Amino acid sequence: MGEAQGEISSQVKFSLLLGICLASVLSALAIGGVPLSLIEIVRGEASKLDLTVFSEIRAPRVILAATVGASLAVAGAVLQGFFRNPLADPGLIGVSGGAALGAVAMIVLGSSLALPATFAPYTMPLAAILGSLCVTGALYLFSAYYGQFRIVTVLLVGIAINALSSVGIGIFQYVSNDAQLRSLIFWMMGSFGRAHWVTTVPCVLAMVSAVLVLITKSNSLDKLQLGENEAFHLGVDVKATKRDLVLLSAVCVGAGVAVSGIIGFVGLIVPHVVRFTIGVRHKPLMIGSALTGGSLMVLADLLARIVALPAEVPVGLVTSAIGAPFFLWLITKVKP
Repeated sequence: MGEAQGEISSQVKFSLLLGICLASVLSALAIGGVPLSLIEIVRGEASKLDLTVFSEIRAPRVILAATVGASLAVAGAVLQGFFRNPLADPGLIGVSGGAALGAVAMIVLGSSLALPATFAPYTMPLAAILGSLCVTGALYLFSAYYGQFRIVTVLLVGIAINALSSVGIGIFQYVSNDAQLRSLIFWMMGSFGRAHWVTTVPCVLAMVSAVLVLITKSNSLDKLQLGENEAFHLGVDVKATKRDLVLLSAVCVGAGVAVSGIIGFVGLIVPHVVRFTIGVRHKPLMIGSALTGGSLMVLADLLARIVALPAEVPVGLVTSAIGAPFFLWLITKVKP
């Protein structure tokens, strides 16, 4: 009886989270500098301008925001479980720093490469993904050097890469001109203003695929919480599981940073909010984090778009304003 009530309660909570996510998406599609009537669009009664705003500007932006939010939140839930650290963040393993360095390098050096105009929309996302792949490759090289995929090695490499990335970004800021510096700083604060279908679709597919595979590995992650020896005796391939969790988290973070810039605190605060309402088992935690992270990012981007019309506030400032107080509260609850 108790299990049945618990299952019904979980279904109600997931339904509520799904409803909030859908309501957030619909609100973000309708509200903005150009208000849109979704009913008129569905009926085919909207003006040509409204249809253009909806299909070419608003829709790719909202879809990208929802996917990036879900991806970062799931990566945060996985890494917190993987490192057994409630303060773990997707940027912890250095992927955000590597992706940021790649994107910043393209912002500053892209004009001197004389690339064909056809490739222009893809250059910065590809550079960011290349940066995240370089970080992932470094993780592999160091773990192979030590003979096994150790959590301590991943953490130390991540700290080193973040430090090196900061140095590289600082150098590019120093050598950039005024226009490049403005674009660079705005991108580093996080923004979905560059969302276009040509870059949104491949990155969304990469993030959704990584999230779905991570959810399939939730049972193995639950067993890892018991300890590596216990997980091994329960049938978990510990080395392969840890490798896959880090790789897939890198894809989630790298693809997100590639198209939106650095957006902090989502991967930190969302998993904790979901744990308070749904529990600690990783499958419901990942699904709940995806829905909550998508809702939070869409609403944060909506606020960033309308709070200072006709200007736009970087969405990273909004998430930081929400996340920083929560982070301070969380620190007071974590035992040293």
